[in-house]
Amino acid sequence: MIRDIQEEILKLKKEKDICILAHCYQNPEILEVADFTGDSFALSVKAAETKNKTVIMCGVKFMAESAKVLSPEKTVILPAPNAGCPMADMAEVEDVEEMIKKYPDAFKVCYINSSYEVKALCDASVTSSSALKIIKNIPNKQILFLPDQNLGGYISEFFPEKEFILWRGFCPTHHRITAEDIIKAKEEHPNVKVLSHPECSKEVRDLSDYIGSTSGIINYATECEDKEFIIATEEGVLHQLKKKNPDKKFYFPEVMVCPNMKKTSLQDVYDALDGKKEEVILDEEIRKKALTSLENMHKLGN
Repeated sequence: MIRDIQEEILKLKKEKDICILAHCYQNPEILEVADFTGDSFALSVKAAETKNKTVIMCGVKFMAESAKVLSPEKTVILPAPNAGCPMADMAEVEDVEEMIKKYPDAFKVCYINSSYEVKALCDASVTSSSALKIIKNIPNKQILFLPDQNLGGYISEFFPEKEFILWRGFCPTHHRITAEDIIKAKEEHPNVKVLSHPECSKEVRDLSDYIGSTSGIINYATECEDKEFIIATEEGVLHQLKKKNPDKKFYFPEVMVCPNMKKTSLQDVYDALDGKKEEVILDEEIRKKALTSLENMHKLGN
């Protein structure tokens, strides 16, 4: 049944000249029919670079928005319209506007995991892999960072000379892992390196051998000579880890599944190809402001 739908999807996307993008955390059967897989912003860049005029974003809402911000001339479709991001939802426009008024001199930085309306209020966006380089190039002493307090806290450790005002948001999936989970995993698998995402708490990060983005974790595990790793991020990453490292073993310290990332089904992707899903529509004035935030990310990251 799954293979039949996959074959239909592969056939339809070729006939209709449609590009399918899938985040690493998507279900394996979706990753297998995608043209590109990767982190959230990398997928948005792929959406802009591809010659296809229609893009299906298998991920969550802010990813589809980012793709549309960068490529307003393209049709961007989110197969599961109800796939949101709890972290992004923790930063509402009205509350962010109030915080900005409270800290008028702060340089406003938002994680890519935020709505396009919030991006439009910020001076620059960052990804988990580009954040350190971008913050280093910001002259302001005061940094307002949102919505992830864990990523913001991780970044602040590298810049003691700056004052970080952290929004109290977090990723429920990463925040769920505790230091006790990591300690238990290390006891069960002695001398095995812990690779964690910076969205994890400081207690977890302090017990880690490597801290990095989803792609960073995949690359580290691939390039490292070790044969076993404890992985502290969403379990969907296992598909790419095993694909690149069939001879290695990966252990997760806790059940780490993002419900929203798993909302997209093969049927949803098929329906999107069949024209049964609505495209992402953004307010043009807000989109332009959000684009400036993303463009500044590129400028400050160089």
